Amino acid sequence: MSFTQEYNNIKSLAKDELSAIERFITGQIDVRESLNKILIKFLNGPSKRVRPLLAILLMKSKGETLSEEQLEFLSVIELIHNASLIHDDIIDECDIRRGNKTIGAEFNNKLAVISGDYLLAAAMEKLILLGNSDLIKKVIQTVKQMCIGEINQDFDRFKIGTIENYIEKTKNKTAYLFETALVGTAILSKEKYNLDEISKLGLDIGTAFQIRDDLINITSTDKDKPSKNDLKEGIYNAPVIFGNEKDNYKTGIEKTKILLNNYTNNAALIIRNLPENEYSAALLKFLELLENV
Repeated sequence: MSFTQEYNNIKSLAKDELSAIERFITGQIDVRESLNKILIKFLNGPSKRVRPLLAILLMKSKGETLSEEQLEFLSVIELIHNASLIHDDIIDECDIRRGNKTIGAEFNNKLAVISGDYLLAAAMEKLILLGNSDLIKKVIQTVKQMCIGEINQDFDRFKIGTIENYIEKTKNKTAYLFETALVGTAILSKEKYNLDEISKLGLDIGTAFQIRDDLINITSTDKDKPSKNDLKEGIYNAPVIFGNEKDNYKTGIEKTKILLNNYTNNAALIIRNLPENEYSAALLKFLELLENV
């Protein structure tokens, strides 16, 4: 069974919650009609919805029925993620995203930048309406860390750094938004959970997810995403760092897979402490999918 088939099986366990989140995501989009149509199409396009999915599975594994407040929060996470994708497409000069023209290709980069900013503002508005100051602080800090990750990456272009710096960048760019999705949903629960443990789970999964993405970028061709563009742009990730040479990255691929598996193994240790049910089993299955590069 392919990655997509296996992943869709996992998603089916959160079908109703993800449908509600998708309604929340597009509910407040209100700009000029031609852009409005494209933005809604972009937000409703084929998407893994991986961050909200993991949070839903975690809560359901603990016997929770997610509240509307929790689902609204997860729509905030998705809006932030999608805003970052629009900005990424401008930075990476991409014309295609999810099989469709990017907003920059459809209109222009100026409108694309503003569209990403608009989604971010819509996310902040939703977040404020939830009325939880701890959550507001956490999300704002995460957005700052995402920006810091991109800023540092740009300053470090064409430099082979250390694995420690790579992991720090990976957490900033990607893992903290995973962590915030899980921790934020737990904060909004009526139950009291070990937030430190949930935080570690989110960081481990998010880091593994980005390492896998970096491996795919350098080892395969995806028609909907640029291939080897990181190398061309001087962004040297784990395979290059382990190989210690930008033209000899193949020697670092196996070490990168070991690094990836270290993070999935750490996450699995936490998941195995959850109640045994189809939702915790789905979380473990997701980790297996991440390891299959």
